[in-house]
Amino acid sequence: MSENQNIPAIEMRGVNVTAMRDASFTVVEHVNWLVAAGEFWVIAGQEHSGKSDLLMLAAGLMPPVAGSYNLFGRDTKDFGEAELAERLRVGFVFQEGQLFNQLTIAENVALPLRYQKNLAPAAAAAEVNELLELMELTPLADVTPSNIAANWRLRAALARALILKPEILLLDNPLAGLGARHLHWWLRFLDQLSRGHEQFGGKPMTLVVTADDLRPWQNARRRFALLRDKKFIPLGSWNEVETANDPIVKELLAVPAELTS
Repeated sequence: MSENQNIPAIEMRGVNVTAMRDASFTVVEHVNWLVAAGEFWVIAGQEHSGKSDLLMLAAGLMPPVAGSYNLFGRDTKDFGEAELAERLRVGFVFQEGQLFNQLTIAENVALPLRYQKNLAPAAAAAEVNELLELMELTPLADVTPSNIAANWRLRAALARALILKPEILLLDNPLAGLGARHLHWWLRFLDQLSRGHEQFGGKPMTLVVTADDLRPWQNARRRFALLRDKKFIPLGSWNEVETANDPIVKELLAVPAELTS
């Protein structure tokens, strides 16, 4: 865990974010963003607003083309093989999961333990089985991802991101397409992680999620920001989101057009 709680988990100053598929195209400009350890942020925006790109940069998977990004107080421009341990303090859940179809659910979840901790399958099995049980995935342990519903594939991707017990968890639009039962499970489970889940040491986890629908994320403890016109715009608390006059915020709250005029 972090040695100094006064060091921000995420600190961006004047950061420019480029598109994952085209590094010559800037999708977000001049991001100034500070995330304290234990905070829960929701980054909202319309499709193609740069949400996924910003999250990839926050995970240390892409460098900023301008400005500075410190992760746990370390400049990510200096990250090399020696800083691998810092990156492993961050878990990432891709939209739609991005599991390996040739592996079973249990094997997918075990991957970080196998390749980052160099654990043999038998040594990893106990940790994997414990997490699968927590995530209600035990009956699917020996099934491959292509043979289960998308709701469960995404939950397996969450288990894979959590197996190393990260301090920061980044999730790209995790509620998209979920049925009601799974949506409620996700909101409850992420709130438990944010408050401190006993399975992960009981310490509040820092969470950042992206969203194209703000309604499910209503919570007084969360902080919100908007991506619009290549700008990162902090919104503040849920009360400030509800009272914002920005038409994009209204749209993400599904407010009828006649009420926004």
